[in-house]
Amino acid sequence: MTATFLTGALLLADGAWLPQHGVLIEGGRIAALLPETAQPAATRVALPAGTLLSPGLIDVQVNGGGGHLFNDQPDQATARAIAAAHRRLGTTSILPTLITDTPQAMRAAATVRPEPGILGLHFEGPFLSQARPGVHRQDLIRAPDEADLAFLEALAGRTKTLLTIAPESVPRAQIARLAAAGIILSAGHSAASLECTNEALAAGLAGFTHLFNAMPPLAARAPGIAAAALTHPRSWCGVIADGIHVHPAMLALLLAAKPDRTLLVSDAMPPTGTSATSFQLQGRLVHRAAGALRTADGTLAGADICLADAIRFCVRTLALPAARALTLATAASAAFLGLSASHGRIAPGQQADLLLLTENLDVLGTWLAGAWDGEPGLLAALEAA
Repeated sequence: MTATFLTGALLLADGAWLPQHGVLIEGGRIAALLPETAQPAATRVALPAGTLLSPGLIDVQVNGGGGHLFNDQPDQATARAIAAAHRRLGTTSILPTLITDTPQAMRAAATVRPEPGILGLHFEGPFLSQARPGVHRQDLIRAPDEADLAFLEALAGRTKTLLTIAPESVPRAQIARLAAAGIILSAGHSAASLECTNEALAAGLAGFTHLFNAMPPLAARAPGIAAAALTHPRSWCGVIADGIHVHPAMLALLLAAKPDRTLLVSDAMPPTGTSATSFQLQGRLVHRAAGALRTADGTLAGADICLADAIRFCVRTLALPAARALTLATAASAAFLGLSASHGRIAPGQQADLLLLTENLDVLGTWLAGAWDGEPGLLAALEAA
C-alpha cells in the first residue's frame, strides 16, 4: 500500500500551529509527523503555500444535508448521502441525528452502522420536555419505557450512541442505567431546574445539546439548566455558533466558563450544501431566509450552517484564534464522544481525516481515511508539483 507524505501547509497539531512539518499517511491512518526535509518512502504531495491543514471537522448533531433529512429515511444510504454533503463543506465525521420520532423510526435508524465518515447515531428525543419542544412534534414526545431502555442498551453495544433527554423527564435510575450501558447522555429541550440537572449530572449525564436553545434563559433567582451546564466542571456543552441561535455575548460567556469543554455543532438541515429555499419537516414547511430556517410561526427548525461556517463565525465575530476555533470542532468533539484515540487530532495513530483550508478558512478539500475528497484537478496538480 502506497504511503503519502503531505507537505507545505501549516499543521494544526494539539491545538497549535506546527510549521515546516508534513503528515505521513499509511493505510488510512497517520503514521507520523515529520520535518518537511524528511524523505520517507512515500508519494510526496506539496500542498499550496499559505494553506492550513487541520483535523477533519466532527459534527455530533446533523439532521440533514445535501437535500436529505435523516428522519425521512433513516438508513445507511441516507446517512452516507448526508455525510458526503457535509464532507464537501469540511466535516469528515458526523452523527446522523434523528429528532423526536416514532419507535419504528428509531429502530430503522439503528440499522445504520459506523464507517469512515459516520461515527454512530444521535437520537435527539423523544424523551424531552413538553414545555420546551422547539420544532419537535409534541405528540411524539414521551417518557422512556422498558422496551426503549433495552433497545438503547443493545444499540450502545454496537455503535456510538448519543441521546438527548430532558433531565426532568427521565428518572435518575434510568439515566444511570443508560450511562452504564455506554450511552452518551446530553440534556436539551428541557425546563429542568439547577437542582434537577445537577442530580442528572451526578447520575451520568455527560453534556448539553445546543446550549441556551430550547431551555429557559439564565435568571438571577432561577438559574436553571443553563447554569448547571456552565458551572459543572466535567460536563460538555454543544452550541450553535451562527449569531441567530445564540447571541455572541452568550457564546463568549460559554467559552470563558467552559474553555476546554465546549464543542461546536451545526444542527444542520437538508438545505445545507444546496440552494434550496424550503423543505418539509415531518409535514411542516420550513422556510430558509436571512440565514435561518423557520416554520410559518417563526420557530427555528435547525440551523442554516455547516460546521465550517460556525468556525468562521467564531473567528470573525468573536475574534477567536483560528486554532482554537478549529479545536472546538475537532479535538473537543472527539473527546466528548470518547474517540480521542482515533479522531480529532493530527497525530500518529489517528484516522487520516484531514481538512485543507485557505488562510481565510475557506474549504479546499478533505481526506477521509487518507483518501482525498476534493477537486480532482487540485490533487493531481499537487502530486505533480
